[in-house]
Amino acid sequence: MILLGLRRTSLQLTLLYRCITHTRELRHENPLGLPKKGPEMPRMSKGLPIKQKIPGVAKIILVSSAKGGVGKSTVSVNLALALQKLGKTTGLLDADIFGPSVPRLLNLSGEPRISDDGKLLPLSNYGIQSMSMGYLVAPENAVVWRGLMVMKALQQLLFEVKWENLDYLVIDMPPGTGDTQLTISQQLKVDGAVIVSTPQDIALIDAVKGIAMFKKVKIPLLGLVQNMSYFVCPNCSHESHIFGSDGARREAAAHNLDVLGSIPLNEEICVQSDKGRPVVIASSEAIAKPYLDIAEKVIAKLG
Repeated sequence: MILLGLRRTSLQLTLLYRCITHTRELRHENPLGLPKKGPEMPRMSKGLPIKQKIPGVAKIILVSSAKGGVGKSTVSVNLALALQKLGKTTGLLDADIFGPSVPRLLNLSGEPRISDDGKLLPLSNYGIQSMSMGYLVAPENAVVWRGLMVMKALQQLLFEVKWENLDYLVIDMPPGTGDTQLTISQQLKVDGAVIVSTPQDIALIDAVKGIAMFKKVKIPLLGLVQNMSYFVCPNCSHESHIFGSDGARREAAAHNLDVLGSIPLNEEICVQSDKGRPVVIASSEAIAKPYLDIAEKVIAKLG
């Protein structure tokens, strides 16, 4: 059953109806999902969808790692909050359909309301707007969907959310280089991507794949963020490079990319994230500073 694990609400039934309708269109009416005419004929002639802007959004930033477990979602949330703290109206879209983290990180729950024109209204906390599949599914339930359903749900999160006058929309990408990444790169006009990795070689293997993917789909790379860069002992202040030293910097140099910042492995970041209080708004200026520095560089790069 398609709605396995989902609560039976009018909102989710609406989403189900749209998914089924779109699936029929994909199979029978318009396999490529292309409009019959439009201004971007070269892309259409190659069988590619036309790239769109998201209404109400000025610039779109992707945060990706191509790998799980490196703190990408924590970076995404704190980057969005840092942009907001620097005076930019900011939104955060959780594009991970199967493992959404944004609701917990932003201490948000509950279902989004529907606007008069039938769009999802973002939930807000700490001054930023957000949308996630986690708002539509109970935390203990799993989304058990095949590819077509996942892609339609993603398209709804991309194009059927009513964002209000955002300077930046940060999209927290799921791990990998698969369907979600391809859909976003083909259908969205993206202004830049940020790659997150730890210094460890095993994490950098996938980060390099992410770099190659964005180059292949022609999305500008803003730079790398080296997360969990080092650990400072709270007792003796000794600095330990638990995951290796400057691996992300080496890869950035090898691919002619900038390092946007290095974030230490800090217990405060973990504790506050689990409480739904990101360190940019909940901790000292010293702990928040790496994220603010990264946000300043992103703003400068995007003009």
